[in-house]
Amino acid sequence: MDILSLLQLFGGVGLFLFGMSLMGSSLELLAGGSLQRILEALTTSKKKGVGEIKGWGLGTAVTAIIQSSAATTIMLIGFVNAGIMKLGQAIPVVFGSNVGSTATAQILRLGDLGSGNLFLKLLKPSSFAPMLVGVGAFIILFGKKKKLRDIAGILIGLGILFYGMTMMEQVFAPLKESPTFQKIFLSFENPLLGIGAGLLITAIIQSSSASVGILQALSATGAVTYATAIPIIIGQNLGKCMTILLGAIGANKKARRVSLSYLLFNIFGAIFFFIVIYGLYYTVGLPFLRNTVNRGDIANLHLGFNLITSLVLLPFSNQMANLTGKIIGKDLEDEEEKEFMKLDDRLLQTPPIALEQCRSLMEQMINRVEDNFGISTDMVFNYDESSFARLDKNEHFADRCETELTSYIIRINRAGLSEDAKFMLSEILNSIGDLERIGDYCMNIAYIAKEMDENKISFSSKGTREMKLMIEATREALSSLFTSFRTRDRLMAIKTEPLSDIIERMKDVMKDHHIQRLEEGICDASSGAAFFDLTNSFERISAHAGNVSLHILKRMEANRSFDEMHGNAQNISGDEYIRIIDEYENSYLLPVKTGMDMVV
Repeated sequence: MDILSLLQLFGGVGLFLFGMSLMGSSLELLAGGSLQRILEALTTSKKKGVGEIKGWGLGTAVTAIIQSSAATTIMLIGFVNAGIMKLGQAIPVVFGSNVGSTATAQILRLGDLGSGNLFLKLLKPSSFAPMLVGVGAFIILFGKKKKLRDIAGILIGLGILFYGMTMMEQVFAPLKESPTFQKIFLSFENPLLGIGAGLLITAIIQSSSASVGILQALSATGAVTYATAIPIIIGQNLGKCMTILLGAIGANKKARRVSLSYLLFNIFGAIFFFIVIYGLYYTVGLPFLRNTVNRGDIANLHLGFNLITSLVLLPFSNQMANLTGKIIGKDLEDEEEKEFMKLDDRLLQTPPIALEQCRSLMEQMINRVEDNFGISTDMVFNYDESSFARLDKNEHFADRCETELTSYIIRINRAGLSEDAKFMLSEILNSIGDLERIGDYCMNIAYIAKEMDENKISFSSKGTREMKLMIEATREALSSLFTSFRTRDRLMAIKTEPLSDIIERMKDVMKDHHIQRLEEGICDASSGAAFFDLTNSFERISAHAGNVSLHILKRMEANRSFDEMHGNAQNISGDEYIRIIDEYENSYLLPVKTGMDMVV
């Protein structure tokens, strides 16, 4: 084999890998994120064993589509690391993913079809590869719809994969007559050498499908027997674990246990088949091992290894989970760290899941901000120094949420996002800053309360009544906002922004009243400063709440023309907005203006 042949071989392997990657990614885009959502929701059943079977079946199907058990398992590592999936749910999927990884070899066996008539000739990869690429290119040039272009990617990927296979076969063809090559390949009949060779090649190219494809191409030389193919295939199944082990770096212990279950699966399979096959070979003998193999035989060996291993181990999924726990240990993270682990980088390439994780963390951020509002407003009239520890903890969590969410969400892969997912991404990204500012103003209220307690500052009876009314109005604004976020209640989202407008008008009236009380000597300057600072804080909280409600409304309405930065809820709700404004004027603004009792 000269340098030109080596270059052709590398080119053939490269085309094979690129074709497989293009086909898998195009299939994934065509599915529109449904594969990931299926994986997220699977494996639960009241009947014992049904969840494991569902997980195994889905792991097989998803991997057969995306053409990579490593990709499926790394996805699972991300799900477990982020708390989306339990370890017991993930392990059957791992077993199924190994079976699904054999799909490529089954496709490549088409090269064994005879050439006795035109129909069979057309089914041979070397014949229909150019047709696939040609049809795919035609669709890309003239097709306008995204789904059509994804289908074109599948066709072109499959065609390129077959081109790579054909190129490798052409490079290997002259080796058929080479005594040196025959001698080298015969050495792989030594089980340890064969396993080592398969492991090394697969670890280097990080794809068992490509490694098996190379072996199928080599089978065209007539030098590959069962005696050489079996140990190499065992080694290939061990070598594919390298990608998984690398993907588990930095994950928590549960996620590392997923990668360990993948490794243990293939180690068990290797030991099991080694003992059975070579135990029989060295005792009763296995004459068929001297027979040469073709592409179909290699595909069947690859399938048999993974299918039999998975069927043997599937009933012992829970025991496998327990074993990985004994080897690696169990996580002892605190609850806060578990929340931030939802933002796992492995989920960035599965946008629907990544966005749901962002939304889940954002809800935890809202819970902390809501808790701080309740604590800080209680402190205005019933100061409690011990509450600051909880306030500080909540505020630190909210601040970190803003930083982590912003960094994570701008890195989400936006390719193939549905229209609703794009609105969701915009809603979260634009809302987290406002939520963080609401948290800051809650802390400001607590510090004002602290200053009032230290300096024995109090308000007049009228000032107290007005302040309680403003607190109640702001509380309702936040309650409407947070309910709309949690339940997607359109009316609650609409009610938030007009109430923020009422609170701003209340602030102006309250300031005028307090200035009048200062002039009459009912209140002093120190109470005036605290009063103004508090009304400003509540007004700013309601304004930020109004901003977030408009981001939520934009997604609910799926209206790109709605300018939430400069418009208001009236642009969406019309007369309903006027009714809500009138309701809040009677409940909050009128009592402040007239000094009436609260109408709430």
